[in-house]
Amino acid sequence: MKINQNTVLQGQRVTLVPYTSAHVPRYHEWMQSEELQRLTASEPLSLEQEYEMQRSWRDDADKCTFIVLDMERWSGQACADEDCMVGDVNLFLTDTEDPTLGEIEIMIAEPSYRGRGFGKEATLMMMSYGVRNLGITTFEAKIGQENEASICMFKKLHFKEVAVNSVFQEVTLRLDVSDQERRWLLEQTDHVEEKSYVELKLPAGVLET
Repeated sequence: MKINQNTVLQGQRVTLVPYTSAHVPRYHEWMQSEELQRLTASEPLSLEQEYEMQRSWRDDADKCTFIVLDMERWSGQACADEDCMVGDVNLFLTDTEDPTLGEIEIMIAEPSYRGRGFGKEATLMMMSYGVRNLGITTFEAKIGQENEASICMFKKLHFKEVAVNSVFQEVTLRLDVSDQERRWLLEQTDHVEEKSYVELKLPAGVLET
């Protein structure tokens, strides 16, 4: 999705940046993990296929992707994006009849960052972005039944379990963003700053085309 190709969201623990070709090798490394393939219901791709996927995610109007960085390590340009990557967060607008429905996914790929609030903050930041910038009023999360940590996190973010698919061993959770939920979400993310990726990181201010 091109709308966020120059957007950086800075929180307390995490910074969200657009998924660029510079992030692909590290992402490809992560996805060789059988555990992550299982948790994300993904098939392993070649590096070239991963680059093609990144281009698709950047260009397709129904996919919004941010890479999750360790804010502390990344701030002050202390290290390159790829050395601070901890995961990714995605929003899919795949229901052509309902453009206000977004399917959200979060992956904290680095084991040492799990259970420390990085996934929760990144998810809240993406939800807030979806509500404010993309007009999302309903979120869904589809999670493997064995991924109890992720299911528990989404329930803490007010999602309710609405379906279980025993064939795919998958749970669907949903959150309808009422006025009350919108206020709560914006309160949870009122510390987040939106900045320009070009100005912060990219040399000579050149965006990928």
